[in-house]
Amino acid sequence: MPRPALTGTRIRARRNLRGLRQAELAREVGVSPSFLNLIEHNRRKVSPQLLDALATALGVSADALIEDTDARLIEGARAAAQRSEADLTELERIDEFTGRFPGWAKVLAETQARVERLERVVEQLSDRMTHDPYLGEALHEIISAVTSVQSTASILIDADEIDPDWQARFHRNIVQDSARLAEGAVALVNYLDTAQSDEAGLAAPQEEVEAWLARLGFHLPEIESGMTDAEALVRGQVELSSDASRALARQWIARFAADAEALPLDEMAAALTETGLAPEALAQRFGVPFDLVLRRLALLPEATLQGAGLPPLGLVICDSSGTMVFRRALEGFRLPRFGGGCPLWPLYQALQRPLVPLRQVLVTAGRLGRRYLTYAFAAPLGEVGYDAPVVLRASMLVAPLAAAGGDGAGAPVPVGASCRTCAQLDCTARREPSILVTGG
Repeated sequence: MPRPALTGTRIRARRNLRGLRQAELAREVGVSPSFLNLIEHNRRKVSPQLLDALATALGVSADALIEDTDARLIEGARAAAQRSEADLTELERIDEFTGRFPGWAKVLAETQARVERLERVVEQLSDRMTHDPYLGEALHEIISAVTSVQSTASILIDADEIDPDWQARFHRNIVQDSARLAEGAVALVNYLDTAQSDEAGLAAPQEEVEAWLARLGFHLPEIESGMTDAEALVRGQVELSSDASRALARQWIARFAADAEALPLDEMAAALTETGLAPEALAQRFGVPFDLVLRRLALLPEATLQGAGLPPLGLVICDSSGTMVFRRALEGFRLPRFGGGCPLWPLYQALQRPLVPLRQVLVTAGRLGRRYLTYAFAAPLGEVGYDAPVVLRASMLVAPLAAAGGDGAGAPVPVGASCRTCAQLDCTARREPSILVTGG
């Protein structure tokens, strides 16, 4: 079994905690001090027999020396470093820091994770205030009622004498507008209360469908087995609380079934072991459209992807206006809840170049951003004719670059989730200031 890269660092940290000198530990396990020194500096691999001997001498289990939790800690520390304006010349020693001080590394990673969660909350609230149609209408209704009450009250106060009939009419207006104001305020509070969590009270049918699919892992094994009764599949699903969301779910099921029929699961699994993440090769092999392959890859069961050595994949689909109509988020690659995404995403570039497959490496904006390999493709919906407008739909597949490979995909393009939460201030595509960055 291959040992994680930081096994030697853990051995050195445990030895120091026990107060043992390198020569003493080397003598106890039967190796030379120079060889143990190479191991502790992660320059030599540790055999299973030697690992067991070292664990016994250090009074720990072998698992404690090979527990591969450091990747998450290192990633958290690197993400925290993005926010620092300090000189990061020692950043290359982050592996050593994590191995020697795992407790502090965990604190740093957890703090960074909390900061990211809070940023997502800010982003969602900001997007909701800007784009949520229901919230906008509710606020407009309240402001309208307040303005009406204020206007009527001003007339009653400023006028010296008012005809009794008009006075009664103004009083009725105040009562009606006050009731409208109270009802609007109650409705708004209830709406915001039910939208506090992701589990209930979703604001839009699309979000209900995405929540339902997320619970299912974005995969329906019943369809793989040949079941086509969409009504039976959506019936009783708690996330699909509205007629609109159930209608969208049925549309999604129909498309999933068509994709599964064109690319059967067993054949896809076998092809993936040969091609890896190569949508163009799969499209050519099966004779299907490029965007169909992108959808199918992103919605394969996790076990199938793991069997081919591939990580979980993300998927974004938008229409001709740039509005996202489907989202499967990928860890680290954030997607806005409302409105459009980053204009530099290949998703939007594909709309300008229909039927042309695009491949691009993206790096999330920041000093130490994460890198992703993306594929995008836009195709017309329905028949194309002289007298009918061309309606395009673009799809973008997202994969972590380290796990998917990406040689020859070009220089990485710095991107954000949206302009509102992007730290790249000098971007030529920026359309509004960032809410997360101060300064110019």
